[in-house]
Amino acid sequence: MAEKKYKIAIIGGGPGGYTAALRAGQLGADTVLIEKEALGGTCLNWGCIPTKSFVRSAEVFADIKNAADYGIKVENAELDFPAVVKRKDKIVKRLVRGIDHLLKKSGIDRIDGLASFIDQNTIRIEKDTEIFEIKAENIIIATGSKAASLPISGAGLEGILDSRAALDLEKLPESMVIVGGGIIGMEFAFIFRNFGVDVTVIEYLDQLINGVDTEIAAELNRSARRRRISVKTSAEVKEIKKLDAGYEVVYQQKEKKKSAKAEKVLMAVGRRPYTDGLQLENVGIETISERNAVQVNNKMETNIEGIYAIGDVTDKILLAHVASHQGVVAVENIMGMNKKMNYKAVPGAIFTSPEVGTVGLSEKEAKAKGIDYEIGSFPFAASGKVMAMGEREGKIKLITEKDKGRIIGAAIIGIEASDLIAELTLAVNLGLTAENLRETIHAHPTTAEVVHEAALDLGEGSLNA
Repeated sequence: MAEKKYKIAIIGGGPGGYTAALRAGQLGADTVLIEKEALGGTCLNWGCIPTKSFVRSAEVFADIKNAADYGIKVENAELDFPAVVKRKDKIVKRLVRGIDHLLKKSGIDRIDGLASFIDQNTIRIEKDTEIFEIKAENIIIATGSKAASLPISGAGLEGILDSRAALDLEKLPESMVIVGGGIIGMEFAFIFRNFGVDVTVIEYLDQLINGVDTEIAAELNRSARRRRISVKTSAEVKEIKKLDAGYEVVYQQKEKKKSAKAEKVLMAVGRRPYTDGLQLENVGIETISERNAVQVNNKMETNIEGIYAIGDVTDKILLAHVASHQGVVAVENIMGMNKKMNYKAVPGAIFTSPEVGTVGLSEKEAKAKGIDYEIGSFPFAASGKVMAMGEREGKIKLITEKDKGRIIGAAIIGIEASDLIAELTLAVNLGLTAENLRETIHAHPTTAEVVHEAALDLGEGSLNA
C-alpha cells in the first residue's frame, strides 16, 4: 500500500473516534480512521448498546411476569435466552452498518489494522500479514479503555466472566456473583435478576455506584433488595475458588469472613485506559503512570504538537457521549476553531431498574465545596403518569445555590430517568434557576412533571406531594 498523507488520522473507531471522523468529514479534512477490531468500539459492540438490548428484553420479560397487575393474563411465559442474544447481535450489526455507511458518505478512509507510532506524523499499521505506514499532519488517539482487574486470587480462573463475555453467554446461568457494585455491575445485576438468575453483588465500598448522590444510591440499594438481589457492601473479595459446579467467592465484611457460591462469577470492577501497542514512547506522549492515561488539556491536545487524545484513554469521564464531544472539540481545534471542553454539565445515565440519571454536583460535592445550597425533591409515587405505568419507585432531587437559585446539580432514580436528566443538563449548562423551571409549563400527564414539582419544592412547596 502506497504511503499517503492525511490531514487527520484517528486511531480507534469507537464513539469518540467515529464521531471525530464524521465531524472532520463535515469540515472537509482528508481523514483516515484506523480500528484494530470492530467499528463502533466497546460501546457499540460489547457495552452501551448490547447491554441496553439486554435491558429491554429483561424489562419485557419482567412485565410479562407481572402482566396480571395490568389486567392481562399470560400463562407459561418462558425466556428464550439464545433469542435474546440473537436480537442483541442483530441490533449491533445494524448499527455498525449504519456507521460504516456514514463514514463512506463523508469520504472517510477506513483501515482495519493495529496502529502504533513511529514518530510525530507517522503511524505504522499491521493489517493481517501486511505492514505499512501512513502520514498525518494531526493524529487523534481514541483507543478507549479495557476491563480493569484486581489482584484477587482466582480472578483469572477459566470461566470467570468480564462484561464482554457476559454478553456472549450461550446459556443463562441459574446463579451469579457479581464482583463490583458500580455502574457496570449494577446494570448486569438487574438484567440477570429480571431474567430469573439468582444474583449476589459484592461491593468493596460502603455504597453502590460510588459518586452518585448517597440518597439515590440508597434508594437503588432498596430497589435491588426488593427484587431479591443480594447486596453486600463494605465487602472485600479475598479469593475465588473453582468448585465442581460453579465457584465460591470468599469475601470479608465487617471483620467476618464470608462466602457466596454461584454457577458464574462476573468481574465488574471498572475500566482503565487502553494504550497497549501504541508505542507512545516513540513520540514522548505524557501519560499518568498509575493508570497509563494520556494527558490532555481542555482543547484535547497532548504535550506533543499535532497529537490529540479523546475518550476513555484520557481517563477524564469514561462515558461514550463525553468521548464523542471530545472528538468534535479535537477536530474543530485542528481546523482552527479554538474550542474547549466544559465538563460542568455532563449527564450520567445508569440503566438499572429503576433507571438513574445524574448531572452536575451531588449534595456531598456541594457541601465539600462550601456552597450554601438548597434541596428540592419529589417522589415518583405522587406522579399520576408514573402510577398509570405501574411504577412507584423513585425520586428526583434538585440542588441549587441558595443565594442565586441556580441549579448546580440533579439526581433522579425512577422510570425514564435517563431521558428526564436531559432537561436538567440544559439547566445546569445554562445556569438556569429553579424559578425558570417553575415558570416552564410541563405537559400533563408526563413523567417530566416530577421536574416541575421538584422546582416548586424549592419555592413555596410542591402542589402534589
